[in-house]
Amino acid sequence: MTVDGVHDLAVRGCAALSSDAGEPLAGTAPAMRRVVAVEHVGVWPPRVAAHPDEAIAGLAERLRHQGVTLLLIRRPGRRGRETDDERAVFVADLTPGRSRVVASTVRGPADLDTVSFDLSAGEPVLDPLLLVCAHGRRDVCCAVRGRALAAAVAAAEPSGGVWECTHLGGHRFAPTALVLPTGYAYGRLDAATAVDARKAAGLGEVEVKDCRGHVGLEPIAQVAEIAVREHTGSRDAAGLVVDAVDGAGVVEVRDPDGRRWAVDVRLDTGTGARPPSCGAALEPVTPLVAGPPQQIS
Repeated sequence: MTVDGVHDLAVRGCAALSSDAGEPLAGTAPAMRRVVAVEHVGVWPPRVAAHPDEAIAGLAERLRHQGVTLLLIRRPGRRGRETDDERAVFVADLTPGRSRVVASTVRGPADLDTVSFDLSAGEPVLDPLLLVCAHGRRDVCCAVRGRALAAAVAAAEPSGGVWECTHLGGHRFAPTALVLPTGYAYGRLDAATAVDARKAAGLGEVEVKDCRGHVGLEPIAQVAEIAVREHTGSRDAAGLVVDAVDGAGVVEVRDPDGRRWAVDVRLDTGTGARPPSCGAALEPVTPLVAGPPQQIS
């Protein structure tokens, strides 16, 4: 690597270099079909499962065995570091097309042993939530860009619904966010596009701009679904179903009216190199990209 390359990695961060490399967002959403998000105002180590608080580490391990991802969340800014008697808990089933999220509270860390993946134990979440990755001990870009975004959106949307959260995957796409209850992940957000994504979710819609994909779909299906949305203008979060992926990389997507599209998804070897996270060396990029959707019925 050249001296200038080392300087770029040290100064500009992985998010800027990924954007410069032209790395696409589609198909990069993390796999998180079942999620429990717990308000936590203490330290966030690089890995939640290795948390020094045995109550947190134990909850992460218990949920992992159930195929559930644990996210720690906090309110943006100084308010997020304050403690009180109650902590928010959100339980999300992010199955594509029929996601559900419920909310409840616990009194504090001592009550974490009562938290489970139970959609009958809370009130349905109707106002959308924006969970912005601000996990600084995982990546500098998430700390700098994520915290700034969460604070800006919270100021623009004072009614609430905006949280900082632990690792969502893809630091190089910071600021990244997960929108609930729709289950779509976003990257390279600014305050305006983040507000748009949250408002779209409130209407049961997807804001296709800056969308990484649905967290309940495999990467190839994420790419195909976004391609069909771009092609048709479909915004209904439950309006497209990925039916099949054949061995050649052709994905079938359909809508409620019975229309179907075939999308050819391939690896792109022409994207420039980028670091996967801050401090890492440059690596080649071979993202999945979609050809034009072809209507087949």
